Amino acid sequence: MAAIKELRARKILDSRGDWTLEVDLICDDGTMGRASVPSGASTGRHEAHKLEDMDKSIANVNVLLSSLVGQDVTNQQQIDLLLLNTDGSEDKSNLGANVTLAVSLATCEAAAISQKMPLYRWIQKLSGTEKLSMPTPMLNFINGGKHSDSGLPFQEFMAIPVPGHPYHEQIATGQRVFQALKQTLIKLGQRTAVGDEGGFAPKLASNEEAIEVLLQAIKAAGLQAGSEVAIGLDIAASAIPDLAPVTYPLRPHDYFVKLVTDYPILILEDPLPEDDWDGWTQLESAIGQRVHLLGDDLFTTNPRRLQEGIQRKSANSVLIKPDQIGTLTETLQTIALAKQSGMSIAISHRSGETESTFIADLAVGTAAQFIKTGGLSRGERVAKYNQLLRIESELASAPQA
Repeated sequence: MAAIKELRARKILDSRGDWTLEVDLICDDGTMGRASVPSGASTGRHEAHKLEDMDKSIANVNVLLSSLVGQDVTNQQQIDLLLLNTDGSEDKSNLGANVTLAVSLATCEAAAISQKMPLYRWIQKLSGTEKLSMPTPMLNFINGGKHSDSGLPFQEFMAIPVPGHPYHEQIATGQRVFQALKQTLIKLGQRTAVGDEGGFAPKLASNEEAIEVLLQAIKAAGLQAGSEVAIGLDIAASAIPDLAPVTYPLRPHDYFVKLVTDYPILILEDPLPEDDWDGWTQLESAIGQRVHLLGDDLFTTNPRRLQEGIQRKSANSVLIKPDQIGTLTETLQTIALAKQSGMSIAISHRSGETESTFIADLAVGTAAQFIKTGGLSRGERVAKYNQLLRIESELASAPQA
C-alpha cells in the first residue's frame, strides 16, 4: 500500500497570466502525483466555490494534510469523502473547490503511478468503464463572448470532425480546417490574433457571419460540411449581458430551431440561460433528435442538477468540468448518471488553463464521446490533443480485450 505522506502546494500561472493552485501529493514509497486547477471566464452561478486568494488556498491544503496522512492513496472515494467532510459546506466554500480538486486529482495521479498503470487505465477502473474509447474533438476555431475581444456574442464557434473515425484522423481533419481558416481570414482582411482558447478572434459582423466563414474554411480545406465536418456552437447564454435583438433576432427558441435547420450543427451548448428549465425542455423536444443539446452552466457537473435535468428532459448531453464540482468522485458520479440516462458526454477544459493533460486521460478513461479543449494555437490546448495522440498510440500497440 502506498500511503499519503506529504502535500506541497504552490501558486502557478494559468494561460491568462493569473495565479492558480498546484498541489503535489507524495506517498511514503516516493510516489508523487501533481495536479493544477484551471478557471473559467464565463462561470455558471451553480458552480462550486473557487477560493481566489492563493495564499489562503495554500494554507487550506496544509489544513487537509492531517486528515490525509496515512491514507491509502488508491482509495479515491474515501479520500474525497474526507475532503468533503473537512470542508463541510454544500458548495466547497470553506476550503475552496480549487483546493479540494487539486488534492483529489493529485491523489488519482499518484495512485495510478503507484499501481504502475497509465492514468486513463486507472480512471477506467475508478469509473467502472467497460471499454476505453477515444473522444471526438470539439475544436473551438473562432473565439467570441468572454473569450476574446472579437465582439461576437456567441462564445465559441467549433469545427467538429464527424464522429466514427480514428482520433488521429479527426485531429488531422481539424488541423486542415484550422490552417484553411487562417488563410480565409487573411483573404477577408481579418486579423488572425487568437483568443483565450486558441481560436481566432476576427471582427465579424454577426454570429451568422462567423458560421459562414467557418463553412468557407471547411470547403477551402477540401472537406464537406455536414458529412465530414460539423459545426458546434457554445452560446454561453448566461454570460451574454442582455439577450438583445442583435444576439437573438427571433424568439430564442425559434432562432435556435432555425440555426439548426440552416446549418450543419452537431452540438449546441448553453443556448438558454442556466435556470430556464422550461425553455430547455421545450428546445430539447424541438431539436433533440437532430443535435447534441449540451448543458454546461445548466448542470455545472453537479449530479443533483443533472438529475433534475434528466427528470425534466431538458438536454441530451452534459459538459463535464471537474473544477465545477470539486472532487474526482463527484465528477465520476455525474458521468455515471449521464451514462445511465443515455446522455452523451463531453469532457471540457476552462478558458484559463494550465499545461495539465488530466482531462485527456479522463475522457478516454470514462469513454466520453467528446472532448473540448480549444483551438490549435496555444500550448496549453495542444498539450491535451497531443496527449490523446499518445494514448491512441498506446491503445493501438496494446489493444484491450
